[in-house]
Amino acid sequence: MSLSSSTFRALRHHNYRLWAGADLVSVTGTWMQVLGVNWLILTLTGSATSVGLSLVMQALPTLLLGMWGGALADRLPSRPVVIAAQLAQAALAAVLALITMSGVGSVLPIYGVALAGGVITALGGPALGRFGAQVVPPADLPNAMALGSILSSAGRIMGMSLAGVLLPFTGNEGLFVINAASFFAVVAAVLAMRREEFHRLAPAERQRGSVREGLGYVLRTPWLLVVLALWFVSGSVGRNYQVTMAAMSAGPLEAGAGGYGLLSTVFAVGTVLGGFLVAARPHLTIRLLLITAFATGVAQAVSGLMPELWTFGAVLLPIAAGAVALDTTVSARAQLDSPEPMRGRVIAALSIVSAGSGALGGPLLGWLSDGLGPRIALEIGGVSCVAAALLAAAGLARLTGRTFRQAVRLRPRLENA
Repeated sequence: MSLSSSTFRALRHHNYRLWAGADLVSVTGTWMQVLGVNWLILTLTGSATSVGLSLVMQALPTLLLGMWGGALADRLPSRPVVIAAQLAQAALAAVLALITMSGVGSVLPIYGVALAGGVITALGGPALGRFGAQVVPPADLPNAMALGSILSSAGRIMGMSLAGVLLPFTGNEGLFVINAASFFAVVAAVLAMRREEFHRLAPAERQRGSVREGLGYVLRTPWLLVVLALWFVSGSVGRNYQVTMAAMSAGPLEAGAGGYGLLSTVFAVGTVLGGFLVAARPHLTIRLLLITAFATGVAQAVSGLMPELWTFGAVLLPIAAGAVALDTTVSARAQLDSPEPMRGRVIAALSIVSAGSGALGGPLLGWLSDGLGPRIALEIGGVSCVAAALLAAAGLARLTGRTFRQAVRLRPRLENA
């Protein structure tokens, strides 16, 4: 199978091409704003802890309101919800620009915008994910997700790079204005899509208790619980490399800020490579998920032993690629193997687990790095991920009545999706 027909097969669809282009523009703008917000908070407070608090403000609404957003996504038409959410985010970016231009001396208004943005993401994010699943047929959804990971990594690199270049000329407010404009690219793309080419998902019935129903579905679906538990462990102590890269650069590797920047670039390159590798696969299976989780856990434990910057970076590259494979496979299997009327609430559950793992893992790895050293923190995290992968394989084997070896070959019922 040629590269064009396998790795990029989702791009055959007109609606997805529009979606992919708009996504790249929007992600680039988002990361430009991230850099601007972080720099603004540091300028006002001189405290990295204050920057971390802004991240908590963005994540907290997802933990509290995520399932309500999923219920709305399953009941309401996705297209208008996506447009409304994009316009609301654009308005918040414009408000942030106005706050900055006014010469604000307090971080409270910035935290307020971050909290409001988190609420919009919590309520509109599941609809965004559900809509993204309608621009390609189910068979091409895993490939579309993998290409989306590539676009997210590319947008992050472009956004941070452009922000660094433009910040001295435009100021923080200029970055926020650019981000506000980027949301209109998504709105324009959605409006330009061909209605007849949508692959519509069955909506949920309008009834009370939809949030409770969504939680009940997750809790009574053992294979999904096992996958989410594995993803939580991997996300909390296995993928918070922003913490451990900084700790290793400042500590054992003695590489300073320059080394941290280099490792961040290596990690970004690894995520792009991982996206291409996953996109080239015809199927994303539970077997791939378990093997990837195990291998990246081993690699993380090994990374703590690396004596030099270049050896640490060499091990970091496959870890980053594995993180993308893990995330994409979890998202694909969780969505494709769940009922269509439940899709928005499943996406919400994924968002809640992701937000929770990030909120727990960052401080935990930081505490371990400060108390025991970053090398030990990496090794503890890696061993934990290996143990989680083995327990997940054993759990799935027990659920299906198969042997442990057969569990790593387990393929979901939508094998050809």
